[in-house]
Amino acid sequence: MNSSPFVEMECCQITKDGQSACGDDFQWERDESENRHIAVLSDGLGSGIKANLLANMTTTMALKFMHSDADILQSAETIMDSLPVCEVRKISYATFTIVDMLAGSGRTRVIEMGNPGYIQLRGTREIPPFSRRTLVSKNWPDREMTVSELQMTLGDRLIFCSDGVTQAGLGQPHCKFGWRREGCMEFARKLIEDTPDISARELSRTIAFNALSINKGRRCVDDTSCAVIYLRNPRKLRVITGPPFHKEDDAKFAAMAADRDYTVIICGGTTSNIIQRELHTRVEIDLAQVKYAGGLPPPGEMAGVGMVTEGILTLTRVAALLESHSLEDAPLAAHKILDRFDESDVIEFIVGTKVNEAHQDPSLPVDLEIRRNIVKKLKDLLINEYRKKVTIQYI
Repeated sequence: MNSSPFVEMECCQITKDGQSACGDDFQWERDESENRHIAVLSDGLGSGIKANLLANMTTTMALKFMHSDADILQSAETIMDSLPVCEVRKISYATFTIVDMLAGSGRTRVIEMGNPGYIQLRGTREIPPFSRRTLVSKNWPDREMTVSELQMTLGDRLIFCSDGVTQAGLGQPHCKFGWRREGCMEFARKLIEDTPDISARELSRTIAFNALSINKGRRCVDDTSCAVIYLRNPRKLRVITGPPFHKEDDAKFAAMAADRDYTVIICGGTTSNIIQRELHTRVEIDLAQVKYAGGLPPPGEMAGVGMVTEGILTLTRVAALLESHSLEDAPLAAHKILDRFDESDVIEFIVGTKVNEAHQDPSLPVDLEIRRNIVKKLKDLLINEYRKKVTIQYI
């Protein structure tokens, strides 16, 4: 690949009916220094807490082994040797799919044991690996592993799942042998044909819930997980909050808001006033939204720029909602900011460092520290919990 695309990586998981914990586990890791992305999906034996334990141990160990570039076969043997034995079935078992991708070059390795075979789609066309080999452990001769080497390029999608997807509908008159890998692939092709830019999140959710719909009574009869990796041009968001330290930087500051490569959110009244003045535009607020504002000032739109909200209070509420993974009782402005975060891959915060004299004595820059702390918290949450690429620039 000539340039490194954004790697969107999502997994939708549905827990088996009647269980409190999902027996599948998904973990991922991104190494920025190597632009390396590692993802592991494991399906533990059975269901519920015991299966979750098996799957979680497998994904955790597999991530560590892959990151340290340990020998694949030895790593798998160590995982199998470490899993606790099921008291009922007297065996320890967890399947896994490991994806190890260097996003800069697109070189990708997929290691599979027991899970349904992965699917690589370029548009709607399936792409075979350029090499595939089978590894068999002397200690576990019944646990074959397949190692596939493939080339990912801009626009490619990689789909991998647990057997809750491929065995959906098993035994039903219309689906006697289950949905199978072929059914899942044809469904994904149709989705991509209808919506070529469908996100990894939407594709994984749609596949998982369609598998559920095939089951009798739409019941989840087995833990169901579908993961999708999508390489594409990044969707970029710029959040601008706080006035710049030097007034002579106001024009440059406003130009950042007018950059058409980004979706833009302006947080703060003083900030929006500077940008309005420099760009000769204005903020429009739909007064009909006031009754839905939920305790925060309603958002507005600045013509030719983007959304405008109140500053510190709104960002504080957004951080709390991100931390709780809940939109319950989210004020309108916070909800709209979270929607923009969700739709974006690369998020850039532009933080002005001038003390807001309208708030307090300039010799006590409390609001500046609050703003910095909130933005830092937002950055950490978006990176660690939501797989976003986030930067902060102070001006």
